[in-house]
Amino acid sequence: MRKKWEVINSITASGLVVVVRSSSSEEAKKITEACLKGGAAAIEITYTVPGASRVIEELVKEYKDEIIIGAGTVLDSETARIALLSGAEYVVSPYLDEQSLRLCNRYQVPYMPGVMTIDGVVEAMELGADILKVFPGEAFGPNIIKSIHGPLPQANLMPTGGVSIDNVEQWIKAGAVAVGVGGTLTSFAKTGDFKKITELAGRFVHKIGETRSS
Repeated sequence: MRKKWEVINSITASGLVVVVRSSSSEEAKKITEACLKGGAAAIEITYTVPGASRVIEELVKEYKDEIIIGAGTVLDSETARIALLSGAEYVVSPYLDEQSLRLCNRYQVPYMPGVMTIDGVVEAMELGADILKVFPGEAFGPNIIKSIHGPLPQANLMPTGGVSIDNVEQWIKAGAVAVGVGGTLTSFAKTGDFKKITELAGRFVHKIGETRSS
């Protein structure tokens, strides 16, 4: 299993976390394989997926040496612990749950809580969160990153929701360390067009890298 710092470094190096809300483990596997080919750093299996723990276990067994598998939409510490036992290497929540954060810190696994306000960012950092999920990103757009970084330039922010290939450059320029991308990337699975997912994931990673170096 990767160390906590290795997971964080891999995610920030690639800059792309793919949020998966699939209808089956088979579809999740195909999305994972497609995103792996496209250069995505991590896959986030949300707990809205039927049998999410089993899906995480299966993906970890097959892809653990190739891509980082995490758990998303984790609402409480009980679910967080189940996710870790299933092999998840990071945990994401739509809000800050202190018990989940403490549990993940205990096992040295990254926990990324959803935040949107300055007090939420400060509280999450004080409790030990390394990357903060700015959610829902579409509520304010890239300017929220600049606004938070005004008083808190040390905050590592990862917007999720509303990130697309057309605006990812703006998010990175605003200071995001990575982006979480869901339906705008994975929706092609519904029509079985996994090549399109690979292509688009590659475009995301390329644009992120290009923006950082410019």
